[in-house]
Amino acid sequence: PIENQVKITVYDIQGRVVEELLNDIRKPGIYNIKWVAGNYASGIYFIKMVSGNFSDTRKLTLLK
Repeated sequence: PIENQVKITVYDIQGRVVEELLNDIRKPGIYNIKWVAGNYASGIYFIKMVSGNFSDTRKLTLLK
């Protein structure tokens, strides 16, 4: 683990950017990021996390 640029973005089902949760340089460690989704409709969203050579996308179901 090294200090690196970290970007976490929320996308809707059509691939449009809904919100950028983080775009900052972070030191190695464990972090908690909250997405306050009160203004968004129920449905399927995707969270994309990118840092250096690492990239992961997770599916999220938002229920209200």
